[in-house]
Amino acid sequence: MKNQILNKYLDIPFIFGGAALSGESGGYGFGKLEQKESQEILEFAFEHNLRAFDTAPIYGFGESEKRLGVFIKDKRDDCFLISKGGVTWHNSKRVNMTNEPKILEQMIHDSLKRLNSDYIDLYMVHWPDEKVDIRKSIEVLAKAKEKGKIKHIGLCNTNLDEIKKANEIEKIEFIQSELNYFNLEPYNRLIEYIQNEDVVFMSWGTLDKGILTKRAHKLRKYDPCDARSWAPWWKKMDKDSKYERVEELEIKLQEYGMSLLEFALHFNLSFEYLDYVLCGPKKVSQLKEIIMAIKKDIPKEVIEQIYEL
Repeated sequence: MKNQILNKYLDIPFIFGGAALSGESGGYGFGKLEQKESQEILEFAFEHNLRAFDTAPIYGFGESEKRLGVFIKDKRDDCFLISKGGVTWHNSKRVNMTNEPKILEQMIHDSLKRLNSDYIDLYMVHWPDEKVDIRKSIEVLAKAKEKGKIKHIGLCNTNLDEIKKANEIEKIEFIQSELNYFNLEPYNRLIEYIQNEDVVFMSWGTLDKGILTKRAHKLRKYDPCDARSWAPWWKKMDKDSKYERVEELEIKLQEYGMSLLEFALHFNLSFEYLDYVLCGPKKVSQLKEIIMAIKKDIPKEVIEQIYEL
């Protein structure tokens, strides 16, 4: 039942991660990307029936949403749009994280305008906020749903207590959390809920910001507009140990004739209650690689065997 919502928009269990569309606009983004290039990769995705697009206001301080809005202008009903609220910014572009009802209400309005749409298919609370009762936040989303401004409600980076409280107001249909070879904790924390409820679970951070494909490596220099050049979460991350583990993993994969990309994607898809992976390709060639990797027949047993080595 749960997977039928997105079935008509996707040929494979892949959702386009829109943070990469931020280009040089800053915020949570991953480097330069011209407007023309962004439209080319979105068109390629659309032509290959990959028509679910994930974005958020903080991706490029609204630029990701704007670029999606340009693209979907004449094809709105053929696309499934996901956006989020709770991470906004001040005039100085200092990030402000809050789930205050009034702010969420304004963020929905602003996102609709940037997306050039009368509705958002799935609207999610981006991060938990200890200062705000999630039930107050969901009340805003429920009212927006009643008015047809959003179709479905979800939570990102959530926990069991927050899900329980949110469900008192409105059914949570989608959950999005980080999941990859290096980080199983969010999935394990939520498994008690997602295995027993009719909820769609999708993973972000599938390639761990490029570390799992070696596009992010020790010697790489990042554009100033790439969050990896300045973000505290990137600077604090123990990247060196990850780089070492990826080198070891790549050697193991050679025995199976498998690439790092193929392993990273199928590792996530091997989890029983994982429905969709999110990735943010910046080039058509990268999207082609992702499509081919997901379509490759790799038995779950092989992934488990490699992981246990």
